[in-house]
Amino acid sequence: MSANMHIFENASALAEALADDVGARLAAAIAARGTASLAVSGGSTPKAFFQSLSRREIDWPKVTVTLVDERFVPPENERSNHRLVADNLFKHRAAEARFVPLYYAAETVPAAAAIASQKTADLGAPLDVVVLGMGTDGHTASFFPGGSRLGEALDPATPRGVITMEAEGAGEPRLTFTFSSLQDAGYLVLHIEGSKKEVLAQAEAPGAEAEMPIRAMLRRAASPLQIYWAP
Repeated sequence: MSANMHIFENASALAEALADDVGARLAAAIAARGTASLAVSGGSTPKAFFQSLSRREIDWPKVTVTLVDERFVPPENERSNHRLVADNLFKHRAAEARFVPLYYAAETVPAAAAIASQKTADLGAPLDVVVLGMGTDGHTASFFPGGSRLGEALDPATPRGVITMEAEGAGEPRLTFTFSSLQDAGYLVLHIEGSKKEVLAQAEAPGAEAEMPIRAMLRRAASPLQIYWAP
């Protein structure tokens, strides 16, 4: 397993440090290529990080932001990751960033995934920065243990793009980038807090990736996973 652990005194210090780090990576990508791409996770954990990042002095019109996964709900829904980033990241300087959502108002979830795959194809590969979260069951993105298409999602031979996922306890059907879309990011971060460090310790032990899908990122990511943790 390959990972680098960054430990902070509290969540506020973590958010500031991660915003500095991600901001610098995006700025470097812009300097090198003229554009930068960022994929972020949902949930409550990244809110402070988003708010900190929104104030960083980056050439935001040259940054494209997307999500690593999304619920099949419209952006006005309180469970939408689109709404989360709109409310917390796309403020201040970051309001000028381009956003590519994963949810589209299609008749079916697979149809929405097909649109999302098409819309995100021009982000380029690999993505410059990917910031993941992790659930207490060891899922990341929408790679849920027991998920309907987990094997396909984790297979590196599955093409880049967005696929559907359903799992017990996940609520709405999900749209998620495949492992092949995320694993070779220029900078790959796992942002966790509190007791999730204990979950991570379980994931670092021997065991099947299907049981704790975060193991796929720990074991097979192209570069070491950067773990940001605070109590």
